[in-house]
Amino acid sequence: MPNIVELNIPFTEGVDPLDILSTPSQQALWASEGLPADRVSTENAAVVVSCSRYPLLIDPQLQGIKWIRGKENEEMNTISLTQNHWLKKVELAVSSGQVLMIEAIGQEIDAVLDPLLSRQFIKKGKTILVKLGSEEVEVASTFKLYLQTKLINPHYKPETAAQCTIVNFIVTESGLEDQLLAMVVRVEKPELE
Repeated sequence: MPNIVELNIPFTEGVDPLDILSTPSQQALWASEGLPADRVSTENAAVVVSCSRYPLLIDPQLQGIKWIRGKENEEMNTISLTQNHWLKKVELAVSSGQVLMIEAIGQEIDAVLDPLLSRQFIKKGKTILVKLGSEEVEVASTFKLYLQTKLINPHYKPETAAQCTIVNFIVTESGLEDQLLAMVVRVEKPELE
């Protein structure tokens, strides 16, 4: 704000970015889907929902992944890059338009996923394709991808940060305070919560 004022850039007083990215009804829906009731989690959810790149959740307490599962109504495929035949599962999810969660990503993301993460799509007529390994796979319009890591302080390459929207779901002290308050209110006065 001091820089904006110093540079005489016009702005509206009292604007909250969270109010621009989401509505109170969306925020209530997210809470019903399992999102913790604190400001940081709500801000993170607004970023996840409105980002154009695939989100990479830094989520050691698994709060973000719990919300995503509630949001996607359990219609989500969950894989890990350490399991057998993971690439075939990614290809199937991309071509059939499924929601895919890749869990427990380390600090290195397999280079085979780079064309998908950076959206290096090939258009042939009305068909959109992406090259995964040696295969060209059709990309269904309903395909969604979420990446998740349990690492507390991962250091990703700049390319990864450019390909994904990194969202930090680590619980802060004030966030924990808000969550505990919401739990107490839910028990003591459920109609107020």
